[in-house]
Amino acid sequence: MPTPPTIAVDLRALVPTPTGISVYTRSLLLKLAALNGFRYRGLAHRPPRGAEDLEAAGIPSEHDPAPLGVIWQQLKLPKRLARGDIDLLWSPLMTIPLRCPVPAVATVHDLTSILMPESHRFKVRWSIVPFLRPSLEKVKKIVAISKSTADDIAFHFPQVARKVRVVYCGIDPEFRPGTPDGIWATREEIGAPEGYLFYAGTLEPRKNLGAILDAWETLRAEDPGAPPLILAGPYGWGSRDLVRRIESLAPQGVKALGHVDRDLLVRLFQAATIFVYPSFYEGFGLPPAEALACGIPTIVSNVSSLPEVVGDAGVQVEPTDPGELMMAIRNLLESPGRREELRGRGLEQASKFRWESAAAEMEEVFREALG
Repeated sequence: MPTPPTIAVDLRALVPTPTGISVYTRSLLLKLAALNGFRYRGLAHRPPRGAEDLEAAGIPSEHDPAPLGVIWQQLKLPKRLARGDIDLLWSPLMTIPLRCPVPAVATVHDLTSILMPESHRFKVRWSIVPFLRPSLEKVKKIVAISKSTADDIAFHFPQVARKVRVVYCGIDPEFRPGTPDGIWATREEIGAPEGYLFYAGTLEPRKNLGAILDAWETLRAEDPGAPPLILAGPYGWGSRDLVRRIESLAPQGVKALGHVDRDLLVRLFQAATIFVYPSFYEGFGLPPAEALACGIPTIVSNVSSLPEVVGDAGVQVEPTDPGELMMAIRNLLESPGRREELRGRGLEQASKFRWESAAAEMEEVFREALG
């Protein structure tokens, strides 16, 4: 029996604080390994988080120290790939080395680095923008995580549109409806026994936290008994004013928990009354999908990939209109029947996003890239 080809995976997403891309990389890679169609080897400039889990799944990892990930990618990674034991490079981080000695596949999550450059630190822009176009032109195949992202790629880089394939993200199985006892315990733990509005993700302007706070303040002014607002996630770029505002609203019922571990995050989703995510732009929007999988009524903005992800299982609002967002929240709070209807639709919609399906489609992409 012939030896399966070996695919090197750029694991830089698993080095820093967990992000949506790190969830994507880890979850998809573990499912790929279980298919046994290829062998995988993780490469990075620092030891990746969860290397033990990867090793247990048959995915060895190695690192070659470098001060910055982009320096490792452009100067050290090509030398490693040229040793002769790697057949293909998969980059879940959009770009590849300009001198890549093997065929490559890149996953593009979004194009915020060029569409919304102000939402990124200079270091991030510097490590992506100069390499994005040549990377997309050089790779054999491009994976977009939504049709919205695929359309953005085709518009801004029409020369590579024929190489793009949409492969949706999956939802990890722990995101499922909670038990009544578990929901009660979580609400008691965070001091919201009657339920709460919930947001999970980076706390930064691009996610439109300002609209959430505006809507919540208006709701509380009209009804002092309205549920508190719980925010889970680290502060991101350009969030200094946001920090001050959230701190000023803490006495009224806004609670920022910062980065929370996986177990608590799942429980926070399960125990929420409504999940709110009016982001200005998302390549996929994993948190709303996870909320749907937990059976939580979900409100999202009507832009980019979010309508694609929630379908008719979520309420869609104009992201620039906090009043519309407030009305959507109030209507759901006042309509238990509508919330129950959305719960059923949400579970059905979430079932469409499975890592097993994503892995099978990715294997097809890898085979096509290898020719």
